[in-house]
Amino acid sequence: MAALTRVVARQRAEMDRLQELAASSAVLERAKGAVMAQFGCSPDDALEALRLRAKAARRTLLEECWITLGSLAPPPAGGAPRPSAAAAVQDQPLPPPDEAGSAALGRLARALVRVGTSQDLARCLLDRLSPDVGADAVMIYARLPSGGLELIGHAGVDDILARQWSRVPPLAGIAALDALAAGEARWLESPEADSRRYLLIGDPPRRWGSRAWLPVATGETTEVAIGVLRRHEGPFTAGAREHLLAAARLCAGPLRAFGVRQEPGVGAAADAVQTVFDRLPVAAVLLTPLRGAAGTVEDFRIEAVAAGTSDSFGRAGRELLGLRFLECWPAGADEPLWQGCLKALAGDEPYESEPFARQQVVAGVSELATYTARVARLGDGLVVSWIRHDASDRQEQRLADVQRLGNLGWATWNLTTGEGNWSSQVYAILGRDAARGPVPLTQLPRIAVPEDVPALARAVGELVREGRPCDVPFRVAAGDGNRHLRVVAEAVADAEGTPVEAHGFIQDVSAQRSAELALVASERAMLTQHGVLMAERTVASRLQDALLPLPKQPVWLAGLRVDIAYLPAQSGLSVGGDWFSAIELPDGDALFVVGDVAGHGMDAVAAMALLRFTAKGMVITGSSLTGALARLNTLLLHSRDPHGTATLVLARYSPRTRRLVWAQAGHPPPLLLRGGEARYLERPRGILLGASDHPRYEEAECRLTPGDRLVLYTDGLVERPGESIDRGLERLALAAAPPGPGGPAPLERLLGLLLEPEGRDDVCVLDIQVPRDAGE
Repeated sequence: MAALTRVVARQRAEMDRLQELAASSAVLERAKGAVMAQFGCSPDDALEALRLRAKAARRTLLEECWITLGSLAPPPAGGAPRPSAAAAVQDQPLPPPDEAGSAALGRLARALVRVGTSQDLARCLLDRLSPDVGADAVMIYARLPSGGLELIGHAGVDDILARQWSRVPPLAGIAALDALAAGEARWLESPEADSRRYLLIGDPPRRWGSRAWLPVATGETTEVAIGVLRRHEGPFTAGAREHLLAAARLCAGPLRAFGVRQEPGVGAAADAVQTVFDRLPVAAVLLTPLRGAAGTVEDFRIEAVAAGTSDSFGRAGRELLGLRFLECWPAGADEPLWQGCLKALAGDEPYESEPFARQQVVAGVSELATYTARVARLGDGLVVSWIRHDASDRQEQRLADVQRLGNLGWATWNLTTGEGNWSSQVYAILGRDAARGPVPLTQLPRIAVPEDVPALARAVGELVREGRPCDVPFRVAAGDGNRHLRVVAEAVADAEGTPVEAHGFIQDVSAQRSAELALVASERAMLTQHGVLMAERTVASRLQDALLPLPKQPVWLAGLRVDIAYLPAQSGLSVGGDWFSAIELPDGDALFVVGDVAGHGMDAVAAMALLRFTAKGMVITGSSLTGALARLNTLLLHSRDPHGTATLVLARYSPRTRRLVWAQAGHPPPLLLRGGEARYLERPRGILLGASDHPRYEEAECRLTPGDRLVLYTDGLVERPGESIDRGLERLALAAAPPGPGGPAPLERLLGLLLEPEGRDDVCVLDIQVPRDAGE
């Protein structure tokens, strides 16, 4: 277990290293592309330019790539390019960092390759800046089109404070806004003095003794400010300032890569909308989208809310301001309303939902009500309103829902006047324009296909004349083929028993009929396939019996007693590829082979026969065990199934020296029982056959003594579903213990203890015993 843990740890570390290398390569390629686009040079020249810049500035190549990506800004339209505030920040000269600072910036540059969102960036900065400059919190603000700020990432700041400062209006005395306007960092190092000039973030404001607000250019203008907050009061050292300015420059690249959300939003119009909502007796909210790193909408924020609006938890009115849509209605992500919001935001068409039921908490009491929601776009936001239906509306809607879900519609006919009345669903089922009106009952058979007209006409005639109820299937022609319908109707008679009215429904049963036909076809196909599989099993079983005859008595080879067992699988219709071979070689040695071909059926039997006879022939003609395995591997690679694989164990026993030489190809190790103890032979090197063009096989040696017992087997003896093979090997070692006197034969006892009654795989076992009276 310890060795396995170490292997997993090494693999995990290697996977992390490869992921970081791939991410770093992506950053390098983007930076090369930026230099190529700027100077029109080749990829090699762009890489060389980046290296020269990094060397001149005493930066790592990855740092230079981030700075290059962050400094991309198009020149202003018209006239010669002029440096903007963003360019001024990016080109701000910095003294070369010291050796420790260079190492810290290099670590930060490598960490930035795993950053995907502004929230991830805040956490990354806090992790890296905390030991370097004593940072205790990081806040990242993006400038809004209205001139205010929006918190797009934070770390070290509790959620309550983050919500309080999630939006900052464009007021004077905000250090982050001041830094963005000037394009220069602002260093706040004395809360008492700074509070007279700025509105300090914190509760209380002295929570942080010193702060730095660093502008970051992510485009043509400086739109992002990074705040580094320390509990320690006092000035930032010169080294700390240089380090923070360099870190801010590095952050421009990631911010530009995954984008800073700069939607116009509805912030400026929120107050006006709230004023309108305050005067309307409706349930409505004004939403702005919240996008993730990929630009997809992850949630909406409530910017304005009507007094009559309540969420799933009983909060109402202005209590919902600033909250997330899914925070107020958690089940909304699984409802059509969410998709309607996304569609309305992507286009100009409003969305109106079907009526739906919702459990609401009103005045502390939970009640179920039916609503219809409407979503309309307002600028870059959405106005969502809910209309509550009364009981009669709900009843009518339920009837409409039943007809829609059952794909049926009601119909009535006056048998005296011939007039009819249909629900809208009947027109939809028949594909008839509602302006044409209903089809008279006596003319209903005319719309059926010719083959179904007689049966439908007879049923309608009996309904009209005798008042006999009808339930008749029929078909109508449609653009995509015939549609299967069903009409169910009954008559209402007057006092004299004469039918005067008929009512019922027409249902589209095409889906059910198609399912019935598909089921019949599937049953026929299953019966056919079952016959084919049974025939294949019979042929494969007979072929396997012919190729792999099983002796009924123990076999004696080279002075060894060999008991052989082969048991096919107890589930499935296919024959497996387990096989064995036990022969005496011309020089008096014994050859034992146990193999397992992957798969079942004819292909597995064919591969088994190929390997069995070829392996015996190779060893008989003088090939070594490892040489035979290598040739068998080549043979399997060039067989008719190039993806087939097999496991194999070869063992050669010399009776003169009692020396057992064996080799294996991905097979479980033999089990040796000696002196009442069981142990597995240590496996020599060997990969399964058919897995590699250049495999490596080795031999191992074991000397047998009188009374020894060696068990060769396939994995069906030790494997069980949902269990590791190590547990199966332990179970085999325990079950192979010597039986008591008068008990069953060792192999019979072994199989009785290990084999499952059902669901097991094929099992093949060679039980080799050295007689106790064998001479030394």
